[in-house]
Amino acid sequence: MTDLTPVFVLAIIFGTILAIVYLGVRRKERMAMMEKGVDASMFIAPQKKSSYSLKYGIMLIGIALGILMGKLLATLDAFRFEEEAAYFSMIFLFGGAALVIYHFMAKKMAAEEKDKNELMK
Repeated sequence: MTDLTPVFVLAIIFGTILAIVYLGVRRKERMAMMEKGVDASMFIAPQKKSSYSLKYGIMLIGIALGILMGKLLATLDAFRFEEEAAYFSMIFLFGGAALVIYHFMAKKMAAEEKDKNELMK
C-alpha cells in the first residue's frame, strides 16, 4: 500500500487542479452568456422521472447476495477460495449483475413510457 501512496497523492493533486480549471471555465462561459442575455437554462438538464431507489435497491440486493455467496465459497471445502477473494469477487459479480439487470429494466420502462406518450398524442 505504501508503494501506491505517491500515485494516489499525485492523482488527487491533478484531479483537484483539473476540477478547479473546469469550474473556472464553466463559470466564465455562463457569465458571458448572461452578459449577452442568453438564457442559461440550456445547461440545466430537464428533470426526468428518476428511479434511483430501484437502482440502489437492486444494487444492494446484489451486494447482499454477493456477500452470502462469498461466505458460502469461503466456508465450503469443495471450492477452497481464500476468504478475501471469495467475498470481493462475489460482491463485484453480483453487484455488477444487479446493475446490468437495472439497465435492462430501465430501458424497458423508458420504452413503455415512450409508447405511452405516443398514444397520448
